[in-house]
Amino acid sequence: MGRPNQPLLSRGNIARAALELLDEEGPQALKMRTLADRLGVKGASLYHHVASKEDVLDAVSELINEEIDLSPLDGPDWRAGIAAYARGYRRVYLRHPNAIAPAARRQVEADRALRGYDALLAALVRAGCTPARAAEAAAAIDYLVLGSALETFTAGFTRPADEYRPAYPALADSLADAAATGEGLAALDDRGFELGLGLLLDGLSAQVVQPEPGAPLPGL
Repeated sequence: MGRPNQPLLSRGNIARAALELLDEEGPQALKMRTLADRLGVKGASLYHHVASKEDVLDAVSELINEEIDLSPLDGPDWRAGIAAYARGYRRVYLRHPNAIAPAARRQVEADRALRGYDALLAALVRAGCTPARAAEAAAAIDYLVLGSALETFTAGFTRPADEYRPAYPALADSLADAAATGEGLAALDDRGFELGLGLLLDGLSAQVVQPEPGAPLPGL
């Protein structure tokens, strides 16, 4: 039998297998031996393509960040572009919520992730932010997107609203009113994200002034 046209292992298919493992079983399942078993190889074989588990997580980050659409950040309307980018960023992590915790406190090394931050910061500076304020705004967007993808507010309240009365009347009133609004309680997480995003962008809009072409940036 001839040799296969494609190698059995590559950094890319190791990353894909690792992401599948994270999606299906959570961060605690991501071990090099488990990953090797999933790929049907000996553990030592992985180290011809990745240096360590941390390197695997960098490769997973690269894979996830390839799903995030950066093109809205190039649009002429900075507010609409950042809003579209943030929604797309959130959709990606809603598909991969188990990847948030491993990535949250790690140094950003994946090229695609670094390019994403660079594009967001450039868009914020073009809108009129100083580089320092752009960094603060990018951090706020990260907190909003990743926090809303990791946590579900509505899943914490599974009882009918009236069962929270009389001990928690404000909670009961709010849940009942939210359930009667729009698409109901099931859409509250999305509505909460949109409210947070809108308030964040309103705050930036109140502070930044888009400069005329060639004019110096305002000192925000």
